[in-house]
Amino acid sequence: MKKTLFFFVATLAILVGCQKQQPTKHCDWAYDAVIYELNTRQFTPEGTFAAAEAELPALKELGVDIIWVMPIQPIGKITRKGTLGSYYSIIDYCDFNPEFGTREDFVRFVNTAHELDMYVILDWVANHTAPDSKWTQNEGWHYRDSLGNLMVQYDWTDISKLNYDNQDMRNEMLKSMRWWMDSIGIDGFRCDVAMEVPTDFWNWAMADIRKDYPNMFTLCEAEQPENELTIEAFDMYYGWNLHHLMNDVAQMKKPVDSLWAYFDDYATLFPDYAIRMNFTSNHDENSWNGTEFERMGEASDAMAAFTYIVPGMPLIYCGQEYANNHRLEFFEKDCIDRNPAAHQFNMYQDLNRIRKQNPALYSPELGAPMIRIQTDNDKIFACARPTKENTVLGIFNFSPEEQTVVLQTAEYAGSYTCICGKKVEVGDEDIITLKPWEWLIYCK
Repeated sequence: MKKTLFFFVATLAILVGCQKQQPTKHCDWAYDAVIYELNTRQFTPEGTFAAAEAELPALKELGVDIIWVMPIQPIGKITRKGTLGSYYSIIDYCDFNPEFGTREDFVRFVNTAHELDMYVILDWVANHTAPDSKWTQNEGWHYRDSLGNLMVQYDWTDISKLNYDNQDMRNEMLKSMRWWMDSIGIDGFRCDVAMEVPTDFWNWAMADIRKDYPNMFTLCEAEQPENELTIEAFDMYYGWNLHHLMNDVAQMKKPVDSLWAYFDDYATLFPDYAIRMNFTSNHDENSWNGTEFERMGEASDAMAAFTYIVPGMPLIYCGQEYANNHRLEFFEKDCIDRNPAAHQFNMYQDLNRIRKQNPALYSPELGAPMIRIQTDNDKIFACARPTKENTVLGIFNFSPEEQTVVLQTAEYAGSYTCICGKKVEVGDEDIITLKPWEWLIYCK
């Protein structure tokens, strides 16, 4: 009996140990990753895959891991917007826009990224096609009005909405997605307006692809918990509401405490393993609402650092590392500005470094929870991301005036290294003064 009991306990211990080593919800390389949105047309003067490939070593030096490439397929000509059209009006899912280069050019881009230990995900537009797509010739594949005309959404007059009641269309959509995985070797998808496509399609399609590509990474452009997109199909969702709130705090329209209210509300809305994408800009925000400098002003650096401290994964939109400060045209050629005197490249490089060096900052479910540090100043956002082995403190002055604050840091007292490399001591109760919009990150 004792031998049997010993065997049972030993076996149980082994099983528990194995459970801790089992694969996590997401692919291993996603947890400390930083994602970069690449707008091929505007990233370089040439606006080509080849020119973007030449920039990959700089992105590696920056600390980028995942490159999200905006749609690169041929663009429809019927009701095209502007001269060059929208990337999101796709005429053929399994072809390449000659504006950017050839299939061979893009394969070289992907292979070079892989050689640099980076991953490439493609922006996938499953909600609609261009009105001159060959898919519109298939009966029942698109929505049509009572007169048989193709239907659009919103003010997107250059697209035609797909009908997901049609199984043949669904099969072809999955086949097209698989083509990019099988033939080109990409690592996943960012899915445009994913909430407009039935969740059961995403669950079915992503499960099918993951049978062969279990390390595929997926991002949905959505933040609707009721769609349940992040339960099965998607690794990461858009932190739209946090982004808008950050704009409001930067513009002094909402108090700092509203950020804590947001995190309290969102704590139970998504699965605890779902990754929120945190950002100060992206292609939509930049083109239609303004650059981070327009929207956030002198708070833009503080908000960028904030996206690294709060749970989730930070996004850099192309040009942010060079302090691009103009709205990029969406339907025309309009290259990013590169400011040689800007400090942002070094800032993002430092932020990317501390994300990788501190497991407390990893994405859910491996990262540490974020805990509020009590203060006596309502203009200060102070938090801790603690684990037994690693703790990160973030302190932000979200105001245009100098602020002195008393921090209740007894739980986190000890020796830390500031992001700048300076050694600092944190006591039971710390009193510090922060310049307007100044931020501090301490790591132990």
